[in-house]
Amino acid sequence: MKNVFLFPGQGAQKKGMLLDICEKYPVAMETVKKAEKISGQEISKYMWETEDAELARSDRSQLAITTSELALISVLESKGIKADVCAGFSLGEFAALCCAGVLSFEETINLVKERGIIMQKVCDKLALASGGKQPGMAAVIGLTPEEVTKAVESLSKEGIAFAANLNSPKQTVISGTFEGLEKAQSFCTDAGCRRFITLKVAGPFHSPLMEEAGNEFVKVLDTVSFKNPCIKLFSNVTGKEILTGEEAKKLAVMHFTNPVRWTSEEKEIAGFIGTDKTSCAENWNIFEPGPGTVLSGLWRDSGFAENISCKSINLELLETL
Repeated sequence: MKNVFLFPGQGAQKKGMLLDICEKYPVAMETVKKAEKISGQEISKYMWETEDAELARSDRSQLAITTSELALISVLESKGIKADVCAGFSLGEFAALCCAGVLSFEETINLVKERGIIMQKVCDKLALASGGKQPGMAAVIGLTPEEVTKAVESLSKEGIAFAANLNSPKQTVISGTFEGLEKAQSFCTDAGCRRFITLKVAGPFHSPLMEEAGNEFVKVLDTVSFKNPCIKLFSNVTGKEILTGEEAKKLAVMHFTNPVRWTSEEKEIAGFIGTDKTSCAENWNIFEPGPGTVLSGLWRDSGFAENISCKSINLELLETL
């Protein structure tokens, strides 16, 4: 069997995440401790003791989520399960970069730490400009990406709300200022959306509102050399395979202001694993190594490979592997 690893992004965090697995598997706990030593942050407290409102901050959640993903990689590898293909949703792309050998463990933790600090600073600045009202993101359920983009077109021209995550034919996420999201909810409701769900994130990610953060992150990236991927690796920005380390570095900056093209990415992955004309379900596993089950649901909704499901990683599943 070959394996695809799909790593979730910001918003997947929750208090207590991965605690049961770290208690059961010493290699996972060792990974958390290693990340703490590198970052100088009490990441275990973010993961297991921090309440959701504080954990949603980018300078908390990004380290917590990435560390949990790297810890799960260590557990899977201890069972002889390694990725042949990987991709990460938004922040999850950094765990994928590490998994694909583009970044070392230490480089990944250091970059994610700085990324979270930079993004939170810009989010706080945007909130201050709105009288303390926090910018953010919201999932629109029941409209196609094209319908959502059209519904918020005037708000995008104003620079206050944008279609940011193209998740599935049934779900698109909007990024915006507090005012932008309020108006977007009204416009999307008028367009026929079933639900408009505010997400547990601290800012308007993957939109032009994060341009300042992207510009600052360039300076951080200048200190790191990205290697070429050693396995198949796919990009949020293009939806296509990443072929070189230099390309991966450029895309890490574009991440800030460009939409997540997850549907396109899933289609590319499904096309690759289906190139063997026998049933891909007999040849491939797809795992979601991270907190939550969001990507498993999006894979199911995509319909690209109906004969193979994406399995979210939990203690019960690990015991069967």
